[in-house]
Amino acid sequence: MDKTTTLQSLSDAKKAHVKWVQHAKLLIEGLAIDEGAIPLSCTDCRFGEWFYSEGQKLSALGNMSCLDDIEKAHFTLHDEYMHIFKIYFTDTDRSFFSKLFNSKKKVTEKEHEKAKEHFIKLQAASEEVLDHIGRLERRLYAIPQSSFDTNATGI
Repeated sequence: MDKTTTLQSLSDAKKAHVKWVQHAKLLIEGLAIDEGAIPLSCTDCRFGEWFYSEGQKLSALGNMSCLDDIEKAHFTLHDEYMHIFKIYFTDTDRSFFSKLFNSKKKVTEKEHEKAKEHFIKLQAASEEVLDHIGRLERRLYAIPQSSFDTNATGI
């Protein structure tokens, strides 16, 4: 496992997380966002893909409780997005063509307000994820390369 590569992979995953949140924000703001652009599952987004593969290998370095904290906040974020997704994309009354082209349904003002409430919670979870990633980054910077070499896990 190489320290520089690990830190770059983490940085890329963090950027992907920020982009995912921005897509969710654009959806709330009324822009046409394809429902597939914001993966529902915490294992399907780019950050989750990193976290549940390369990220889990970091536990071999020891004292990585921040990984558990990241996972909890990341799960909360996706749970809040599930509520938003249901508001914008789940509608059994949509026409065949709107379903075919993945267009979001028309939402009422009440539904929009509910989505905004969930987005506030989503943003809070995102800030928590980013705070924990910051802790992880600081921890990784403090670990000497020799510890990475000792715990080589193929990152």
